[in-house]
Amino acid sequence: MSCLNGTDCRETAKRRSALAVLALMLAIFLLLSVWSFLPSRGQAVPDGIQYGGAGAVEGKRVFQAYNCMGCHTIVGNGAYFGPDLTRIHADAGPAWLAAFLPSAGGWPTSAAVRVQLQNPAVREDAGTDDLQAYLRRYPGAAERLERRGGQHTLMPNLPLDAREVTALIAFLKYTSALHTEGWPPKPREDRRIPAGLAGLAQAAGGGAGAGQAGAAAAPAAPPAAAAPAAPAQDPVARGRQLVSDLGCVACHATDRKRTVGPGWGGLAGHEVELADGTTVTADEAYLIRSIRQPDAQTVAGYPPHVMPSYDALIDEADMKSIVAYLRSL
Repeated sequence: MSCLNGTDCRETAKRRSALAVLALMLAIFLLLSVWSFLPSRGQAVPDGIQYGGAGAVEGKRVFQAYNCMGCHTIVGNGAYFGPDLTRIHADAGPAWLAAFLPSAGGWPTSAAVRVQLQNPAVREDAGTDDLQAYLRRYPGAAERLERRGGQHTLMPNLPLDAREVTALIAFLKYTSALHTEGWPPKPREDRRIPAGLAGLAQAAGGGAGAGQAGAAAAPAAPPAAAAPAAPAQDPVARGRQLVSDLGCVACHATDRKRTVGPGWGGLAGHEVELADGTTVTADEAYLIRSIRQPDAQTVAGYPPHVMPSYDALIDEADMKSIVAYLRSL
């Protein structure tokens, strides 16, 4: 069959059909592309996440610069040496992160988190400056404080300045806001031991049933007698306990070792070089000022705005105990 001009009409119809199919596929592709970027999907975008004046994009650059994915997984990418960080902001909140990131070698204490709640950026993001209300909102922080508070970690102290810490929190806030389709996976609630391992577990523990029976048969311990009133605690011992409870030893060594902050060994009574080039004697007034107003006299070689103020948490008696302990070093 030929058309009037000598061409095959069937070939022309096939070309038109092929072009129509291609046009339809292109239209479908364009519609799906437009739909995938519609705001109605509700997906978080980095440009829309802010914390303390820093954006998520800036925080991602810090995260990559310190190669955090070499140990941690985030949004399904990275290594498995450390915990998954995808939901860390939603679980532990900004105050816990602000207490942890500058001194990652030690887990934050409740006092350290309470200090961070004085920061306006933390308070605004958390929606409260009360520690108990914060822990109710972020149960992951409560669990971490109870299990690990004040203990050492396997993570090194990174030389993060205050701006980098703020940017990292902004990035972790962004990943917590992502719709990740269930990532990271949650452990199953069914924790029954598989049949093949039940015998090994009983052999190692002497039998689960026997242990439970022994516990049931054991007589209740008699109530302990009231302990006599403890004598007044030695100021040095009290100061040692306070710096541990407040998380100070996560950033300061008790010898001359340089960590996040200067070491305390041999500090009291000696000359200290400041960032402005002057020197000052580390007497009682200097030590108290450094704790209450840490940015008033920054030590040479250390960045400012890293240590929070403990002014609202330490009364005069406890401050004297801390100074007594620093002098003992």
